[in-house]
Amino acid sequence: MSELPNPKPQHQTGSRRRLSLIGAVAGVAAAAGAGFAWKRSQPQPVESGAQEQLWSQVFETPDGKPFAMADFKGRPVLLNFWATWCPPCIKELPMLSEFAQKQGAQGIQVVGLAVDKPESVLRFLQRQPVKFPVGIAIQGGLGLTRSLGNLQGGLPFTVLFDAQGQVKQRKIGELSSEDLVSWSQ
Repeated sequence: MSELPNPKPQHQTGSRRRLSLIGAVAGVAAAAGAGFAWKRSQPQPVESGAQEQLWSQVFETPDGKPFAMADFKGRPVLLNFWATWCPPCIKELPMLSEFAQKQGAQGIQVVGLAVDKPESVLRFLQRQPVKFPVGIAIQGGLGLTRSLGNLQGGLPFTVLFDAQGQVKQRKIGELSSEDLVSWSQ
């Protein structure tokens, strides 16, 4: 005599449905959270007057000399906010330095603003020099990045300005060589 399969108890079927429902809700919540995080990580609109404020700023170099942003207006500028304590910032600096050297006097002017202590930046640049000018923006640097659309204040933050000083491109996070190629065309 063969035995018929024993039907599953009702409570097991209900448990599986609940687990499936919980899994589906968790999946939707994770997707919504990821979408929200992605949106917040994207540059937001530039605050009114932020560009004019930037070009009127005078910072200092790591060795204490004046560093006026107005000196760079009139040609395209790739402005990179970075810090010595920021691993992705440090990783992209050699690429930015090479890009600056290739651009020369007629191309895009690369400018670095370190949101860091002058002595830390000076020590770093003595070990790893770059081929572009660097100013110190420890006072108000993150506020400046926020006014340029980086609401989270994340570093690195890079902004490409046209020759008239208007924002053309922005990126929160590490640049890629593809970014530089597409931005310089």
